[in-house]
Amino acid sequence: MARDVLAVINSSFDTFSKGQRRIAKYILENYDKAAFFTASRLGEETGVSESTVVRFASELGYDGYPAMRKALQEMITNRLTSVQRIEVTRSIINEKDILTSVLSSDIEKVRATLEEIDRDEFEKVVDAIIQADHIYVVGMRSSSSLANFMGFYLNMLFPNVHVVNESYASDLFEQIMRINKNDILIAMSFPRYSRKTLSAIKFARDRDVPVISITDTETSLAARLSTMRLYAKSNMLSFVDSLVAPLSLINAIIVAVADRSEGDLLEKFSELENIWAEYQVYEKNDM
Repeated sequence: MARDVLAVINSSFDTFSKGQRRIAKYILENYDKAAFFTASRLGEETGVSESTVVRFASELGYDGYPAMRKALQEMITNRLTSVQRIEVTRSIINEKDILTSVLSSDIEKVRATLEEIDRDEFEKVVDAIIQADHIYVVGMRSSSSLANFMGFYLNMLFPNVHVVNESYASDLFEQIMRINKNDILIAMSFPRYSRKTLSAIKFARDRDVPVISITDTETSLAARLSTMRLYAKSNMLSFVDSLVAPLSLINAIIVAVADRSEGDLLEKFSELENIWAEYQVYEKNDM
């Protein structure tokens, strides 16, 4: 349910019970923190029971508290500044054991991604990549690491892979100006969403180019503009974007593409190993 939660709360405020008004007031004033609280934690902060918090979410029309919290997160994730991110993180992470908190959060995001992935769409994405004449991979800001990783491995499999580098807006279009409907654009888009990535998607779609978006939610603009979509859960950890689940999904795509693409994979990598050995690309392990 893609709605502005704050607007719904404001419009319904007068109909709430005393306890629900306390919840509503807290969310309106602290929505950046409330979006990451459990129902129990929000109840503690507002002085009401957990069941009251759950009923509040139902009163707003959501199928339980997790649905309302998800809507809040989707609404605000791209709005938060780095300073707000740090403040939110301090309120939701156990500072006495940051290692466990962060790794546990990443594990949960990978698990949720696996449970919710559209497997038919995954197969379509793999087929589209294999069939494309040229493969363009774009990702800006923190998502550039995902684009570079995917481009690095796809380049070992196909001759016409182009990673679109972070650049001025005009240079962005120069890098993809030859893209056509026989090619494909793969766009990485995670909060805070980059305008340049969206510009690349629009440019491609205007030229009838199929676009695959790898993003965090169906409400992101990248997802709405794309022809194929795969979702991976990302997480906001202080000023850092946690992209473990997206990277794992990209790993799966690369392995599936390699497994299904024409040609002898062993032959390709045997040739690469000879090249790497000749030019001493890697440190030799005599042991």
